Amino acid sequence: MNKITQAIVFLSLAGPGVVGNILVFMRYVYTSALGTEKRPIDLILIHLALSNLIIICSTGVTDIVTVFYFRNFLGDIGCKMMVYLARMARGLSICTTCLLSVVQAVTISPRTTIWTKLKPQTSCQVLPFLLLFWIVNVLISSNLLSYIKAGSSLNRSVAATFIGHCYMLPSRHIIKWLFLSLMTLRDVIFQSLMGWSSGSMALHLYKHHKHVLYLHSSRFANNSPPEIRATWSVLILMAFFLFFYWVDFILSFYTGFTVTHDSTLLNIKVFLEFGYASFSPYVLISRDVHPPNVLHAH
Repeated sequence: MNKITQAIVFLSLAGPGVVGNILVFMRYVYTSALGTEKRPIDLILIHLALSNLIIICSTGVTDIVTVFYFRNFLGDIGCKMMVYLARMARGLSICTTCLLSVVQAVTISPRTTIWTKLKPQTSCQVLPFLLLFWIVNVLISSNLLSYIKAGSSLNRSVAATFIGHCYMLPSRHIIKWLFLSLMTLRDVIFQSLMGWSSGSMALHLYKHHKHVLYLHSSRFANNSPPEIRATWSVLILMAFFLFFYWVDFILSFYTGFTVTHDSTLLNIKVFLEFGYASFSPYVLISRDVHPPNVLHAH
């Protein structure tokens, strides 16, 4: 029964998540390729959707193997690649979400501020950041390629940590703390930037709300300009990301500290692993769906 529950949780998140991210990916690829207005933020959204797809697919394979325990389905290479891709894509998701937040905050900032000089004007100005994200996360996750083993090829006399269908071999303390410190530094830097940009956007929205209070027609005030709708969607993404990240962090710390394998906690962890990657595309899709401005003439 526990396996069936885990399978239901997995499919209910992975299925819609794959569909949603493919829709976002195709929508902004089409906009960038054929649209008259090529916005830098479209490339960021394409990259975010791609990162989410890698998370869902790589984590999904290991979850299926773990839930149904297909013996020898993943060999050493399969284990290394799935765990490596999942870890790397999570890092890419953190970095890309941060970049999206910062670019949106700079985009809506008043033109008189110094931050407008940082606003990217073309997609080419965004590419170096995305390339840097790949380099950083490929290097930070590289230690997994040496320490991940499949259960079928593991020497039973060697102490190893079970991570789903695969095992992680013990590493030297200096290596372990080096990569842990690098991941922590990455998360602190990018989440601090998220906090700054989210605060800036929230302040802008508050000022916008005070401004529309002066409008005589409340109906007209509800027709927010596109940049305001985009800012709301990015703020909602930030809230989703921080919720899933910190709850997953706390739960992982708890299970690691207590060495517990409660089935309910495992199901919650599956939900947290897929949560942001599965829900974020629908936040992006919803921002493009808004009531027609029937009062335009008014």
